[in-house]
Amino acid sequence: MKERPLRTTVVGSYPFPGWLEHASSHLDDFGPDDLAELVDDAVLCAIHDQVEAGLDVITDGEQTRLDFNLSFYGYLEGIERESAPARRLGPPAHDQRARHTIVGELAAPRGLGVVEEWERLRRLAPPGPALKASVPGPYTLSGRLVPNERYPNRDAVAEALWPIVAAELEALVAAGCGEITVDEPSMSCYAYRADTSRLVDLFNRTTAPVRGRARLSTHLCFGNYKGRAVGPRRYAPMFPAFLELDVDEIHVEMASRELAESEIVGTIAERLDVAVGIVDVKSYWIEPPEEVARRVRHFLRFAPSDRLSFAPDCGLSQTARWAARQKLANLVRGVAIVREEVGA
Repeated sequence: MKERPLRTTVVGSYPFPGWLEHASSHLDDFGPDDLAELVDDAVLCAIHDQVEAGLDVITDGEQTRLDFNLSFYGYLEGIERESAPARRLGPPAHDQRARHTIVGELAAPRGLGVVEEWERLRRLAPPGPALKASVPGPYTLSGRLVPNERYPNRDAVAEALWPIVAAELEALVAAGCGEITVDEPSMSCYAYRADTSRLVDLFNRTTAPVRGRARLSTHLCFGNYKGRAVGPRRYAPMFPAFLELDVDEIHVEMASRELAESEIVGTIAERLDVAVGIVDVKSYWIEPPEEVARRVRHFLRFAPSDRLSFAPDCGLSQTARWAARQKLANLVRGVAIVREEVGA
């Protein structure tokens, strides 16, 4: 189990500062030392906001990534980047994201870049909060790659990717990372029409090399690109199969769903720790601490405090920074109210 009951944590991503958004469109103006300084400064901003909020667990905010997982394709060999999206006009949604054509054997001889992110976070973070890295799982990573004759469907692409992700996890643990989220939102988005036992097997083969060597969690949500879901927002199709995921903690999205299927938290807690999303990253209503406390008390009806952590529903990269700061601060304040009530 985790070290502290009612722990406050995050999934991984955090909004870019406005100046980083601008700078990312003008990277040719920077020299290598300028870029290194820019990245450090962006990560320091993310660290500052999380530490200022008082979180027990922080990340680097994924400040060197693009839209959670798109930057990882720059590390893959055997692909041709940036196939044109199927739709370019109208309201933004998942079909406006570029896909990449597979042209050879999929490989990542330089890794996926997460070790470098982890080492930067460890160098820049102050003492106190626990540090966490996040890596996209193979099924989620497969979603932006177009199958071909060699890899005829998404399952085949994911099968080619899992050894790459597993190697990244091993490298992270070797570098001293003690807590890792393996992000698999695509598994939950498509569980209603996929073979859930096959998804669990794929996941468990990916994490097997590091089980028992680091605290592992996975994040199950329903999509958040531009604040939009991509699949039916129900956990029922995933369980009981997903109880066999070989992790220490499962993160579930509850706030944006008005706490629907709360009982699944109790089901998970019979075997694993649960990180419960009680702050809605898709809404610009800032949940007051008293409302956060009410939600914490609600979930204490389903699971004991030593099994529970609390977090935003998803990564915060699609939320304005001013709102993300306030939501995190109120998350911590609301959990603190209940900690005092229960003596945790």
